[in-house]
Amino acid sequence: MSWDGATRIGRIGWASGATPKLIAMAGRVGVDPGDSSDAALQKRLVVLLSVGCLPFTVLWSVIYFAASAPLPAAVPAIYSLVTPINTLLFNWSRNLRIYRFIQLFMILTLPWILTMSLGGFRESSAVIIWAALCPLASLLVEDLRGTVRWILGFVLLLILSAILRPYLTPFGLPEAFVTWFFVLNLGTVIAIVFALLHYFVGQRNFFQERAETLLLNILPREIAEVLKAGPGTIAAHYDAASILFADVVDFTPKAATMTPLGVVNLLNDVFHCFDDMVEKYDLEKIKTIGDCYMVAAGVPRERPDHAAALVQLALDIREAVAVRTFGDYKLSFRIGVNSGPVVAGVIGRKKFIYDLWGDAVNMASRMESHGEAGTIQITRKTYDLIKDEFDCESRGTIKVKGADQMEVWRVVGRKGDRRAAEVEPACVDPDKSLRSCGDGVDPPSPR
Repeated sequence: MSWDGATRIGRIGWASGATPKLIAMAGRVGVDPGDSSDAALQKRLVVLLSVGCLPFTVLWSVIYFAASAPLPAAVPAIYSLVTPINTLLFNWSRNLRIYRFIQLFMILTLPWILTMSLGGFRESSAVIIWAALCPLASLLVEDLRGTVRWILGFVLLLILSAILRPYLTPFGLPEAFVTWFFVLNLGTVIAIVFALLHYFVGQRNFFQERAETLLLNILPREIAEVLKAGPGTIAAHYDAASILFADVVDFTPKAATMTPLGVVNLLNDVFHCFDDMVEKYDLEKIKTIGDCYMVAAGVPRERPDHAAALVQLALDIREAVAVRTFGDYKLSFRIGVNSGPVVAGVIGRKKFIYDLWGDAVNMASRMESHGEAGTIQITRKTYDLIKDEFDCESRGTIKVKGADQMEVWRVVGRKGDRRAAEVEPACVDPDKSLRSCGDGVDPPSPR
């Protein structure tokens, strides 16, 4: 659980250097590791408000006692005694409902009792304003129904105070005392309200930023904004896009010698490496399917260099895997790229992802599955878009499912780049049917 909100409060300057530590300690009271972020925030807010009021109730009690007003002094003293006991019990029981009710009830009723004991609104220096903290805190830590009840209770106490005012006997505190306590009551309550709201907003912003980051790791920003605006099917047609599939060669035999956790760690290492490259070229990672990695360019942001950007990514991937190991393994990849029109979007109601559909996607997958280890195999559509920037070798024609004989090329490198592309030898049957992403894994559903 993060305490960034507490740290930010300490940086403002209105509190001492010890404040963040005290807030963090109070914020841990009664928090269960299994609590949701909302439940944990509610508990912290109630504890912070309850414990945060203690220095003022103790001070008020001392001041009233020094002013020879023992009965008014006893009212804040009750809060000062009950709150620590109730907080310790809450830390043991973790029952928020009981703790919250007791604290809000005292915050609402004790200022009213103090008002009555001093003789009314003016004579008590408007101390009843402390009771306004009750519905405010309830708004932050309870549902709307509970908040309405506390608001009604506050209004009823105000009405009752006005009705009883003619029958009350002023305590007779000095005029200067009453005036300065107006200042203390109003100023302190405003400061507490500001601190409470600042902490609440800070924590809410922290969780919102974390949720936003998680959402943007799943969906493109443009799609996320549309989904946040309202539910519904999101689909768009793109006339020009490119798709890349990269797949580990002979992954199934390697995985058979590894533990499941080892397989996951290996793929995580590989895909972390690829993710950095995708981000470098502002491309869109679509998904991983087993040991297969799928990337697109030109969606959801259209760009004229979609094919060139994706081929450059493919060259970087080939170069990276040629010079490094992942775990204790030296890996080789088949990479296939195709360009053409696609439909991209999000469908379904649960666990949705941003995905692509169309013949262009299927053909990119087949370029990978019919390729050779260490090669970047592309179709004519991609070749026509990148031939002026990259050196390519014709591989003749191959037979692929749904297209019969098809011209393909192998990308050697960028024009003018003196580094030769090293291709690992591989035996590929040109008549082999479409293989899925991940050796021995069922092929992905048709797009």
